[in-house]
This record gives sequence, C-alpha cells and structure tokens, in this order.
Amino acid sequence: MDNSNITGNDIGKLRIRVTEGANLEPVTNAKISISSTGNPNLTIEELETDENGITDTIELAAPPLEFSQEPSDNQPYSEYNIKVSSAGYDERLITGIQIFSGETGIQSVRLTSNIGDEEIYNPTVIAGHTLWEFYPPKIAEDSIKPLNETGEIVLNRVVVPETIVVHDGVPTDTTATNYYVSYLDYIKNVACCEIYTTWSDEAIKANILAIMSFTLNRVYTEWYRNKGYNFTITSSTSFDHKWTYGKTIYEKVSQIADSLFASFLALPNVRQPILTQYCDGKRTTCPGWLSQWGSKALADDGLSAIEILRYYYGSNMYIGRAQAVSGIPSSYPGYDLNIGSSGEPVITVQEQLNAISKNYPAITPVAVDGIFGPKTKASVAKFQSIFDLPSSGIVDYPTWYRLSEIYVAVSKIAE
Repeated sequence: MDNSNITGNDIGKLRIRVTEGANLEPVTNAKISISSTGNPNLTIEELETDENGITDTIELAAPPLEFSQEPSDNQPYSEYNIKVSSAGYDERLITGIQIFSGETGIQSVRLTSNIGDEEIYNPTVIAGHTLWEFYPPKIAEDSIKPLNETGEIVLNRVVVPETIVVHDGVPTDTTATNYYVSYLDYIKNVACCEIYTTWSDEAIKANILAIMSFTLNRVYTEWYRNKGYNFTITSSTSFDHKWTYGKTIYEKVSQIADSLFASFLALPNVRQPILTQYCDGKRTTCPGWLSQWGSKALADDGLSAIEILRYYYGSNMYIGRAQAVSGIPSSYPGYDLNIGSSGEPVITVQEQLNAISKNYPAITPVAVDGIFGPKTKASVAKFQSIFDLPSSGIVDYPTWYRLSEIYVAVSKIAE
C-alpha cells in the first residue's frame, strides 16, 4: 500500500455497497479498484461485490486519531478514490472518500445501465468536511417560526417525511440540482458532513438531534415551499446544513441515527420542532446556539446528549418523537421482538423479510406464521448485517424502521 500522502500509521476501514440506479437491486461481482488521492494511478486494493452487492471490509491507512479530537492544522482524515465497473453499466469514479482512524466508512455507489454503445463517464467528487474546509457560516433565523400567518403552516402535527428534497445550492440558484433522498439517509449524510465520527456517542447524539430538529422544522413549516420553491431544504451552510451527494456514511453515525429516527427537540407549549441552529464554535462563534467543538468537549467531560443540548438551548429543552412516519406500513409496536414473540407485529416482520429476500437472497425466507422462532431470528440477523445494523437478530426500534424502509423501497421496485 502506498501511504506517501498519509500522515501517521493509524487504520480506518471501508466497505462498498453497489446498487443499480435509484433502486436497491444489488449489483453482484462489480469490480472495484481503490487508490489514494495522492497517487491516483496506483491501485492499492482490488475488490468485488458479493451476492448482496457489498464488498469485504478493508483496512486503509488514516491519520492519527488525535487530529480529529481538537481543531488543528493537521487534516484528520485520509482521502481515497474508488473506480467501480460492471458489465452493462457505466463506470463510476468517486474521489475524496474520507477515512478516519478506527472508524468504518460505508460507501454507496449507484450504477446506471449502459443501454447504448457509448459509456458515460460520471465522476463524483466528495467535498471536504465542514470542520476542515471553510464554508460560509449560517445566517441566523428565529428558532421558532410564527404560526399565525394564513397558509404559513401546512402540517398540524410533526411527521417524519419519507423523502427530503435537497436543493444542492443556495435557494435562488435555479441551476442547482434537486435530489430526492430518504429522510434518514439525509440525516446521516449531514451528520457525516458536519461532525467527526471519531467523537463520543453522546456528542454525536446531541449533534444528530440538532440536525433532525432543524430538518423537521423545515418540513413542518413548509419553509421553502411557502416561499415558492419546490424543495424541502438546501445544501448551503448559509441557510441550512451541509449535504454532499455521494458522501461516505460512517457505521457509528448510521447506527446512532437509526436509534434516534423519529426524534426532534421541543420546548413546552411549542408545537413545532425547534430550529436548532449551530456552528463549529472555533472559527465561528454563535452565542445561544450549539457549538460543535463545544459539544464534543462537554461529552468528553461526561455530559449526556440531553445535558449538552440543554447547556446550549435552555434547561427546558426536551426530546420529542414524531407522531407519524410517512410511507411506513405500520408503527413500531412499542417493544422488541425476539424468540417467543408472536402476533401481528411478527407477521409484519416475516412478510417484510420475505419481500426483501427477493432482492437479497442471502436473507432466507421464513414461514409467515406470526411466531418469532430461530429461523426468523436468523433472517433478521442477516438483514441487520447487510444493512449496517448490529446483528442481534432482535427486532428493536431501529431494526423495525429500517425493515419498513427497505420493504417499502423493494415493493416500489416490484411495482
């Protein structure tokens, strides 16, 4: 391996998921070559996807962990390129994949069928991290939006949307692309752009909750649509969060976001999620908002996520949960499903597993009998391993909603 562009001897990990287009159809036997951005012509790893469209997890050199624990002049991540090819698809090149010490990155790649004879070269460049590169600071807004204007509020309750429409630019840029992204994928992408995955769980939870609440405020108030725009939110740090097309998602961030799913930050007697603004806290200061580096320091001092959030946003801040989730067939039953569980929730899980197994044959179909036995548990564990959840075989809150999300996606493909 050529480590000439990497400072330090630490190791990070990467695995790659390859699917067809916007669908969840896995692409098997896709060929992947990996190089460092410092020497793009030298291949350091070659991989191939399995029946689930996923590669083995590989180790790659990364800078020392301490580079991401305090602001410094040392880049805290190494950068890699991947080239993905498969018969019948256009080749894809993704550059700037960021690898952190001790963390696992998950890189999703969508291939497009090459219908004609001419291949389309479609590179994706992952922008630098917001805590490393300079991005314009947030333009301050009221954290609670007025509700008394006619037509100002479309929703009468907090709903987690199935899809976020991201305008990849400032609101007035009519040339910017609109991307349709599942809600949770959007949250994970933003979190991986805005904070470092090497931080403690409580710091990551606090920041993800702030990102979720801000986003759900945009959804609840129909903020941009009420201004005549056809999107939910922008990728501009001046107006919203940083979101990057093709961003690598880190396993730890993904699992924490799954566990929080429908959460947001609320204040007593305020119906809407709070527009929880934040800044890095070093290059930009923002009294009354969350400081990203400050939240990291507070977590290191032993504060919990809610204690961190109350430190910045006030002692009466609390964590709420959305009353509805769009596009989900049925809500979490309120308890985990494991060996011995039975009834309608188990039937729902079994039906969903069987539908998903048509796209992912490593998941063994099970009898739809409403009894959570060893075979159902084994299929749940395989599903969890494929979709980056802890492989417990137990259908907990994160697994229930990830199952529902993937089931809805494959059902739409079937239609």
